[in-house]
Amino acid sequence: MVTRKQHEEPIIRPDCRTRRGLELIAAQWSMLVVVALGEETKRFSQLHAQIAGISKKMLTQVLRELERNSLDKRVVYLVIPPMVEYSLTPLGLTLRELIYALRDWSERYIEEVERRRTEYDQQDKTLLQEQIMALVQQWTEAS
Repeated sequence: MVTRKQHEEPIIRPDCRTRRGLELIAAQWSMLVVVALGEETKRFSQLHAQIAGISKKMLTQVLRELERNSLDKRVVYLVIPPMVEYSLTPLGLTLRELIYALRDWSERYIEEVERRRTEYDQQDKTLLQEQIMALVQQWTEAS
């Protein structure tokens, strides 16, 4: 077992490669955009329609950030009206396997996690109710 004294360095430092990599895709929308793009080239409106709940502003921000990190490619066609298409770069395509692994884990375990979360939350409520009842009974007996 590894123990850490208060003066020691953090185990996962801000400059850790793993931490920096997770920060690239950890945002909910980033992973969903990568999944939505898959191996296909799509227009903005297609992506927006496919990802329920994302605003146009947020989708624009995510696409720009993915492009900045060389994970997606934006192609602008000089036609009227202008047409823009997005696709994953070869580097972006490497993320799909990782995201699909998370998807597979979620498909297998998320219902169990949610069930246990509900049980945990219910225990907290029950315990609090029992404590309140005990205090009320003590107060009533003392009166």
